[in-house]
Amino acid sequence: MNFHEVRFPASLSFGSVGGPERRTDVVTLANGFEERNTPWAHSRRRYDAGLGMRSLDDVETLIAFFEARHGQMYGFRWKDWSDFKSGRASVETKFDDQVIATADGGQTAFQLIKTYRSGEFSYARPISKPVAGSVRIGIEQDEMRESVDYQVDMTTGLVQFDKPPVKSMRVTAGFEFDVPVRFDTDRIQTSVASFQAGDVPNVPVVEVRV
Repeated sequence: MNFHEVRFPASLSFGSVGGPERRTDVVTLANGFEERNTPWAHSRRRYDAGLGMRSLDDVETLIAFFEARHGQMYGFRWKDWSDFKSGRASVETKFDDQVIATADGGQTAFQLIKTYRSGEFSYARPISKPVAGSVRIGIEQDEMRESVDYQVDMTTGLVQFDKPPVKSMRVTAGFEFDVPVRFDTDRIQTSVASFQAGDVPNVPVVEVRV
């Protein structure tokens, strides 16, 4: 896939706006009731990187990053400052922040996930771009040792154990993560005069499936 394992400068993504979007097809029936369906199993995130620009140096950094990605051609990592940890943003990551699986006694590979809950309902989001050095893995109440008990593929978010965890035991994880994105435009327009007057470029960014 056309993806560069490089993060958009975090200092520039700080201050941007964006978040998840869903696609829902709504059909209103003759009796006034609705039928709602979605073709998307997972949400997709969009951001505007332009709002993070604070100086002309920032614009120069943006242009260099944009050119190196060839516009929309190559994806990259993006830090979503509103949602980048397995647990709460205000606390330290712990190895049991998320339950990512219940072992069956034979499986050795597990995908990192983050579960969002509201009342009795939940959504499990696959995490494919964990941040190197941030991943902590546990089995029940015990934290495992990376490179001894397991390895993590930082490009896919797949956790590989050296031997299968015991059946029925919970596999847990804590981590920081990036969002895989690409620019949603092949053109960036900037103006030195207008930028100094408070106008910033429009730089749409959209999540990609990897």
